[in-house]
Amino acid sequence: MISPSLALRRSQLAVATLFLVLGFNFSSWASRIPALKNQLALSAAEVGVLLLACGLGAVFSFPVTTVLLQRLGSRRLCMLTGALLPLLLLSLGLVQNLQIAMLVMALEGLVVSCLNVAMNAQGVAVETLGQRAIMSRLHAVFSLGGLLGALFASAITSFSASLLLHFALCAALLWAAVILALPYLVADTLRAPNKAVSETKSGWRIAWPNTLALWLGAIVMCGTVVENSMSDWSALYLKEVVRVAPELAPLGIACVSGAMLLARWFGDGWRMRWGAQRMLTIGGALAGSGLAMALLLGGLIPALLGFALVGLGIAAVSPCVYTAAAKNGPVALASVTTMGSIGGLMGPPMIGFIAHASSFSWGMAVIALAAWLVAAGTCKVRWD
Repeated sequence: MISPSLALRRSQLAVATLFLVLGFNFSSWASRIPALKNQLALSAAEVGVLLLACGLGAVFSFPVTTVLLQRLGSRRLCMLTGALLPLLLLSLGLVQNLQIAMLVMALEGLVVSCLNVAMNAQGVAVETLGQRAIMSRLHAVFSLGGLLGALFASAITSFSASLLLHFALCAALLWAAVILALPYLVADTLRAPNKAVSETKSGWRIAWPNTLALWLGAIVMCGTVVENSMSDWSALYLKEVVRVAPELAPLGIACVSGAMLLARWFGDGWRMRWGAQRMLTIGGALAGSGLAMALLLGGLIPALLGFALVGLGIAAVSPCVYTAAAKNGPVALASVTTMGSIGGLMGPPMIGFIAHASSFSWGMAVIALAAWLVAAGTCKVRWD
């Protein structure tokens, strides 16, 4: 007979594994954007279009995610999306033209958004069962996945430039991790204060988010614009603006993910000591100022230092906002998480279009602006 504490520990590790999988998957393809750009002979604007397809997949995921979360529950939704995610990564290594790549990326945006909602619901369920704050550490594991994915990409690139080989190895690792995690996921415990989705004779009706959820969604949207845009464009910025060697380009993502990992690992304690509002206000200002410093000074060392400050400053946004949203039930959590996915997946193509119209530096400056908006927006929410 397995003790309740051991069962809880296994469930915590299983949910953490899903966060690791999503972070590893994201940084795996994001760190190879320069290679994908060369393989498909894309301009900066076409890279933006490719990333826009991913963002549109996330935009259209909201009604799908809300209904699937209610009908399947977070556990089965994790099973479905966890199986599809590595398949899409493998498919991306096989594409030979922009149109097919856009289709794969649109599906990537849809699946990532669904998994993001489901695994955060699992995180809330495990946190409720254990009666201990762990959301920040779960997001730290996501950052760890991003760091490991970037370092793995850098290592593979030093031996082989093949996207297919890299993504095939990643897919095998991700499938293995998902298979190990699935048996230990927990039943849903999240409930809305008021019934979020009602079943009628004509079928299911989707409930829409309230004002608080929309404001939380706006904050996390700005935060994920920063987080994902840094992941998508930092490698290309280092390669084409700073002019580093190809094997050094993934170090930009590694700095962002490493700093986020550190901040999120200690984030639960910091939130209890200083409060969510103070963390997000200071963090947003630090992230925006750090990136501005990197852009103004130029060079590899200032860039890596600035990228690390971005990761450190923006780390608390997702865990703090998702925890606040979870207090308002599954629809609030689903809507806020989906808005976070939309920001994270729509932000990078926006940066690409700006970079094409002006320069990479101006595109990166928009990321700094989004970080400052996080700092400015936190005063509108009652966090505690």
